[in-house]
Amino acid sequence: MTVNNVWIIADDSKTADELCSGGSQLGKHLCAVLFGSEDQAKRAIALGAERVYLFDRPENSGMIEGHSQSIVKLLQEGKADLALFSSSACGQLMAGRIASQLGTCVFSNISEISAGDDGIVVKRLVYGGAAVRMEKAASETAVVTVEPDLFDCVPMDETRSGEMTHIYSKADNAGIRVLEIHSKQSEPVNLSAAKRVVGVGRGFEKKEDLKMAEELAALIGAETACSRPVAEGMKWMSKDRYVGVSGAVLKPDIYLSIGISGQIQHMVGVNQAKTLIAINKDRNAPIFKQVDIGLIGDLYKVLPKIVEKIRTQK
Repeated sequence: MTVNNVWIIADDSKTADELCSGGSQLGKHLCAVLFGSEDQAKRAIALGAERVYLFDRPENSGMIEGHSQSIVKLLQEGKADLALFSSSACGQLMAGRIASQLGTCVFSNISEISAGDDGIVVKRLVYGGAAVRMEKAASETAVVTVEPDLFDCVPMDETRSGEMTHIYSKADNAGIRVLEIHSKQSEPVNLSAAKRVVGVGRGFEKKEDLKMAEELAALIGAETACSRPVAEGMKWMSKDRYVGVSGAVLKPDIYLSIGISGQIQHMVGVNQAKTLIAINKDRNAPIFKQVDIGLIGDLYKVLPKIVEKIRTQK
């Protein structure tokens, strides 16, 4: 079954595209609330939106979340069954404010969403990723935050027609205003979109030794990632490269784990990989219970041989 009325709320182009793709697959009718340009609105229509409500971005001192009351009014008038937001900081804050005004809660950290005979059902990870719980929305409007790449992309149809309405509303910032905006200092990496990923763990003895994994990743056209201790404990890699239940969740064609034991918190982030390969000297490492290909061996002996073999074949 499909949901009758799905609404998406987004403040950037990439998020809008992903949510429209998901919304068009889930609902009979799709409406979009956007903060951006008319070009973004036209893209939303091409991806399935029947109506787009385009808000002006607030001035430098304003906050997008300040328009929540206006958005709630639109959702109520449009009899929204499902409201989709991104899992970004802004998306979560907006979802929380809107849910509270609708008298409901927010479904977050979901791994699947579907429409059943008796309403909207979501699956989400609980107990640190050790279990999956199914929950059914009991409210008139289900509010859900969506992780990147949860939905498959749908093709754009630029021949589609839809309505575009400009909304001029005064933001209610509830005593909060933006004083300064600083760009986040982070590495330019998008693990969620990577087709090949090499993950490193505490099996590496020194930070300098990570160069072996980085060389391998460069040879096979992969991104490098890590387990949580490498990023947050030893601080050898950026937190943007940490994979796990509270980090990045991947869907690569190949995930190569090197020196990672495979605790459940990490495996939650890679269990959607098409092919999972692991190198670890501990034959009892939990990761070997889940891999497609496992190699028991000392990474300091195995990895240089793999790198040399690939290099000579290029």
